Amino acid sequence: MYDAEFEQLAVQLAERSKISAITISQQYGSGGNKLAAKLAFKLRWRLADYEIIAQVARQLGITEEEAALYDEHTCSFVDRFLLSMMFSTAEAMQAWASQLIMPVSPQMQKRLYHESLHQIIDTFVCTGNTVIVGRGAQVLLANQPDLLHIRVVAPFAQRVSTVMQSERLDEAHARVCIQQRDRNQARYLQSQYHRNVNDPLLYDLVVNSGFLDLEGQIDLICLALEHKAHWAVV
Repeated sequence: MYDAEFEQLAVQLAERSKISAITISQQYGSGGNKLAAKLAFKLRWRLADYEIIAQVARQLGITEEEAALYDEHTCSFVDRFLLSMMFSTAEAMQAWASQLIMPVSPQMQKRLYHESLHQIIDTFVCTGNTVIVGRGAQVLLANQPDLLHIRVVAPFAQRVSTVMQSERLDEAHARVCIQQRDRNQARYLQSQYHRNVNDPLLYDLVVNSGFLDLEGQIDLICLALEHKAHWAVV
């Protein structure tokens, strides 16, 4: 699809205002972040990726590093323990003093984080014309007719090669890293929302980046976007 066609599509979608956001869920190493960035650029939409964590951190009065420990890809028992220790510092407690009387428990930390996450993602959707990456948005925003949900996958060998290059790891470490990230992502959606990240019914379209190049993936998503925009009208 040529750039002129993308510009025309972006104008048409803006005029219809029926699809408010696209969510991009991805397997680690599948290139979903790169796809989301280029898709947002082509459509002239806002990209909401790491900005989501930054906004959560500002709202809660903690650092982005602390907020990131509850991200869908990294949350684990060790992470939650470390986060609990961080929230217990004098600085963190002072930030929460206006809302809480007693030390923040891990359960309360988790609830406050997800309340903030939900609010910020909802704000992006209300603003419209946004590509939202990860953070369980495909579940948080499920069954909304004015959204398009995309899952990006790739063959394991290709993901290993991608992670080796992007993270400068050898093959053995890249494999372990991918397997750990896959487990963390699956655990996050299961424990937080009782959903399986690989459930195809969570997505309008599953894109295999091992089969299609970046332009082909964007073409396919834009086609799905046009069809769902028409379906949303009906």
